Amino acid sequence: MIESMYGDLSVIGMRGCSKFVSQVDFYLKEWRSHDTEESYVIDAECPRFGSGEAKGLLHTTMRGRDVYIISDCFNYGVTYKMYGQEVPMSPDDHYQDLKRTIAAIGGKANRITVIMPMLYEGRQHKRTSRESLDCALALQELVNMGVSNIITFDAHDPRVQNAIPLTGFDNIRPTYQMLKALVRNIPDISLDHDDTIIISPDEGAMSRTMYYASVLGLELGMFYKRRNYSVIIDGKNPIEAHEYLGRDVNGRDVIVVDDMIASGDSILDVSMQLKAKGAKRIFLFVTFGLFTSGLDAFDKAYEDGIINKCFTTNLIYHREGLMDREWYAEVNMCKYVALLIDTLNRNKSIGTLLNPVKKIHTILDAQNKKNLSERGEQIALGE
Repeated sequence: MIESMYGDLSVIGMRGCSKFVSQVDFYLKEWRSHDTEESYVIDAECPRFGSGEAKGLLHTTMRGRDVYIISDCFNYGVTYKMYGQEVPMSPDDHYQDLKRTIAAIGGKANRITVIMPMLYEGRQHKRTSRESLDCALALQELVNMGVSNIITFDAHDPRVQNAIPLTGFDNIRPTYQMLKALVRNIPDISLDHDDTIIISPDEGAMSRTMYYASVLGLELGMFYKRRNYSVIIDGKNPIEAHEYLGRDVNGRDVIVVDDMIASGDSILDVSMQLKAKGAKRIFLFVTFGLFTSGLDAFDKAYEDGIINKCFTTNLIYHREGLMDREWYAEVNMCKYVALLIDTLNRNKSIGTLLNPVKKIHTILDAQNKKNLSERGEQIALGE
């Protein structure tokens, strides 16, 4: 028996998360083989009536358990039947099912942690006029239902946690995993100050790009978006122009960092401007790839030599065909999520997991040594 655990571990994967959760379960079973070889995943479902109404249903008691619920609110690849029609699940549908599952637990669990990689309504985090504050309301609702901790990744604005100041809220950035994927996919990448620069595509992404620039010791540049606030198109004010502020990118590799790709228009426009300024190669580090307008624009940008590689995590649903693209590289987060669950269930601190500076420096040192060795060989050969 594992000591100092809060309660027996149970993992619930909401609809559309089965593949991700099965990988998380694989690591948990591997690490805890001395405890049990059975799956930690609990059978839960939300069956629907013909009208589209639903209910949460558990097939195992959660009394006294430490429950971790993983929910991808942006998986439109799963559907349900309503009046005989196949309806793709919206973020609202996923969120309602999450609440139904919590309600089915009925307050019997010792502790409930919700792992919601991309925060539901995370972009509606502040009020600029007479409008709703959906993300804050959702967080408060989950807490009122008995959730003791919420884990999310790269929140659009982590200050939304101020809505629940007395409840656990962990906002995690996949910096280490992104860099590890970069050096694996781009073996000749140089993370040297003179060769590579970090770029923020807008002012909202500055905090995450500042972290990359700081831990890697690279220069930082940014764009700011000039918007037309008199018009709303597709729920947002259209961007009229991107203006660049920063050091020269000519002849240097560029890493553009952002939390999400929606249509992709903004990040591709930034990439085209960087290429026009002489950028050598452009790599996109984006936590969530929604690709709401499809993949054609990215296909063209790759064919035209605008972008070289786009890295996104597997924390949310992938659009069909994405994995087949030459310009795409997946950043697998299953092992990391399993490590978070394993550590929290043992009541240990996740501080080092949230700030993996030492691991990042290990990657940086290894890559720089490799580049120095290769340059030495080239000089010796007279290349």
